[in-house]
Amino acid sequence: MAHSIRQKQLVCTDEKKIDQFLTEAQTGYLGMSTDEYPYVIPLNFVWKNGYIYFHGASEGRKIAMLQENPNVCFTVSEQYGTMVHPIPAKTDTAYMSVILFGTASIITDLDEATSAMQALLDKYVPGYYSTPLHKTHVEKYRSSLGSKTVVLKIHPIKITAKENMLNQSMKFENGRTVQEDR
Repeated sequence: MAHSIRQKQLVCTDEKKIDQFLTEAQTGYLGMSTDEYPYVIPLNFVWKNGYIYFHGASEGRKIAMLQENPNVCFTVSEQYGTMVHPIPAKTDTAYMSVILFGTASIITDLDEATSAMQALLDKYVPGYYSTPLHKTHVEKYRSSLGSKTVVLKIHPIKITAKENMLNQSMKFENGRTVQEDR
């Protein structure tokens, strides 16, 4: 894992900004690998206490792959717009992205699993439920296919972040033409 970001001017090391980004972003992509092709899936997730938490069925391809190889990559990226330039090669995208490398594991502690599930509810449906999630719900919940739901966490070993800030004056809007920027 000795790779570094080539474009040093895009590196983000602001831990508060990274923390806020991971707290607010809606979709993350879990990358896993075994002997076959890599497998990447989109997930709802929560960033809590320095870990990524997500849930899913206790069986299936994701769980089988994680049991074989718990090393994962988790990527979160948000695009903030396209910035135009009269020279086509200088047209650019404003974004932020964070990549975490680490290990994934199933949470066996019911209190931690319930806390993570509550954090997911608080993130994706804030204020919808009038009472906190109860441990028995997490413990007994079954999917529509009948499998138990598990909560997993990623323990980050390395986190990298990049950002390309939006220059609002150069943001592309429909109808804008190169003639306006010469």
